[in-house]
Amino acid sequence: MKNVTDSFLSLGHWPSAGSFGFNTDILATNPINLSIVIGVLIFFGKGVLSDLLDNRKQRILNTIRNSEELRGRAIEQLEKARARLRKVEREADQFRVNGYSEIEREKWNLINSTSKTLEQLENYKNETIQFEQQRAINQVRQRVFQQALQGALGTLNSCLNNELHLRTISANIDMLGAMKEITD
Repeated sequence: MKNVTDSFLSLGHWPSAGSFGFNTDILATNPINLSIVIGVLIFFGKGVLSDLLDNRKQRILNTIRNSEELRGRAIEQLEKARARLRKVEREADQFRVNGYSEIEREKWNLINSTSKTLEQLENYKNETIQFEQQRAINQVRQRVFQQALQGALGTLNSCLNNELHLRTISANIDMLGAMKEITD
């Protein structure tokens, strides 16, 4: 065991000229080792790191491109929605204006219709009154005529003989028939 330890200790004292050996001085060897490791990493890892960065760059560019497309579509949809809103507002205004004019038109139509109906009712009332007056006048005429006829018949019956009486009755019957045809 002592031989192994001695061999390591003797390695630490090797002269640097012309031979390869281990330098056990930690402060002197760390920057050299780090620069070698970094150099090896840069030399061999350059392609991998470049690929990783290119992939990351492509993903970022694709994300930006997708975002721009989404933004464009959103702006397009917003413009369509605004156009639809303006159209609906115009239609609503038109319906409102048309509704008001339609209401006014219906109001005047209703007033005119009601006025015509009232006028017709007034005419019917006047016609009914005239008809009833005419009927009442005709009834009064008939009664007066019947009473006059009965009075005349009573007078004639008391004053006339049988033959004259029959002629008078026939004449009156003829007159009544003629009056009945006139009234019918």
